[in-house]
Amino acid sequence: MKVPSRLKAVLLASLVAFIWSTSWILIKFGLSDVPALTFAGLRYSIAFVCLTPFLLHRAVRDQIRSFTRIEWILVLLMGVVNYFISQGSQFLSLSFLPATTLSLILNLSSVLVAILASFLIHETPSWYQWLGVLINLAGVIVFFHPSGLVSGAPLGYLFAVVCLVANTAGTLIGRRVNAYGRTNPFAVTIVSMGIGAALLLGSGLTWQGLPEISTRSMVIIIILAVVNTAFTFVCWNYSLQTLPATESSIINNTMMIYIAILAWIFLDEVQDVRGIIGLLLAFIGAVIVNLNFQKQKLSSE
Repeated sequence: MKVPSRLKAVLLASLVAFIWSTSWILIKFGLSDVPALTFAGLRYSIAFVCLTPFLLHRAVRDQIRSFTRIEWILVLLMGVVNYFISQGSQFLSLSFLPATTLSLILNLSSVLVAILASFLIHETPSWYQWLGVLINLAGVIVFFHPSGLVSGAPLGYLFAVVCLVANTAGTLIGRRVNAYGRTNPFAVTIVSMGIGAALLLGSGLTWQGLPEISTRSMVIIIILAVVNTAFTFVCWNYSLQTLPATESSIINNTMMIYIAILAWIFLDEVQDVRGIIGLLLAFIGAVIVNLNFQKQKLSSE
């Protein structure tokens, strides 16, 4: 499969970020009658089933058969970290915290990715990128200081921290697997999602059981599985064949703006002036990083 151009990769990743933002609203609605881990397990299990027809494609089968031992380890880690730990903790955290609050906490992944990427996968951020990362961090500080914490939700914050660490590790693992177009994004997505879905659904049914699911929640689960998961995760893995870890992480963090707007419209999560300033600072940081890459692209043509 041809590696996407930088412009195509940025646009595709931005579309995925918006679609993923709608997931948070749908999850909040669905959590009203479906336990978190069971909900996540059903979502990713159905998404995995939707993707299995791609196994009929010879290139996908050949790619899976040709995985090296290291690639199998990395794909296994993607399933455990990107799906089981990251998505499981996100669903659990959303059971306790407002969607906008959790999205701001996860914004810190851009700082961690930028630091770790320079050491682990030799992607040294430019000074423009560091500026964008620092502005993102400033936005988080403004949002939470001095009284932005939601009281009475310690478990929510605990799961948020777990999700933050998993997102950071998952971004680096995903970049390592997908870099330079060496692997087929369909093969990577199907195998890693299948592993993560099995762990999520198994732990959810064991711990929380399978409740009676309303028609509305079933529709939500199907939408999340087909559109917001099966379609978007393939697109995201495809974009990672071109985008460095820091850039993809900060594009992902633009979800904060989308989530805040959608949460205000659908969940009545109203932000004060401090919260709005914090969100805007985080968004400006992401724009600076992307403008830097556009500058690099234009100068190289």
